[in-house]
Amino acid sequence: MEVRSNPTADNSSDHLRPPAVSSKQPLPSPTAVDTSAVSQRLQKELMALMMSGGDLGVSAFPDGESIFTWIGTIEGGKGTQYEGLSYKLSLRFPLDYPFKPPQVKFETMCFHPNVDQFGNICLDILQDKWSSAYDCRTILLSIQSLLEVYFLITEPNLESPLNSYAAALWNDKEDYRRMVHKQYFSGEALES
Repeated sequence: MEVRSNPTADNSSDHLRPPAVSSKQPLPSPTAVDTSAVSQRLQKELMALMMSGGDLGVSAFPDGESIFTWIGTIEGGKGTQYEGLSYKLSLRFPLDYPFKPPQVKFETMCFHPNVDQFGNICLDILQDKWSSAYDCRTILLSIQSLLEVYFLITEPNLESPLNSYAAALWNDKEDYRRMVHKQYFSGEALES
């Protein structure tokens, strides 16, 4: 004998079943980004930078209302070709920060083998050597060191520079210094 369910009968076990999901409602993405966590991280970085960055010659603040877009400054180091100069940078943090690096560009013209005429920076920690352990302070100090370190410790990769003219002047420190100041004070990019 076959038992059929009665559609009008009360099935008291129905309340135990999970509700059916409508196929018209989008399911949350498994890789959805928690922007509030990113915002909190950036706010913590901002506070840490405000507490110590100025002493180191670096600073940064949100540009307007968005915590994801900042304006930073770095001071040229003492004893370098950049001494006494202050450079403005833009920092754009991705929604998946700190797992991806921010986009950082010089907004002030910077004459350097690792900086092109558009302000793009060739620095390993902003590319393939990025780590989520880095923060805004680390980024700004690394860029500041980029301007200092090449004169004090090592040399840039002159085989494939972003700015070939800066690379060509590299060995003539006096002409190089003149071009650093000329480009900085004129605010014009030199063709590389």
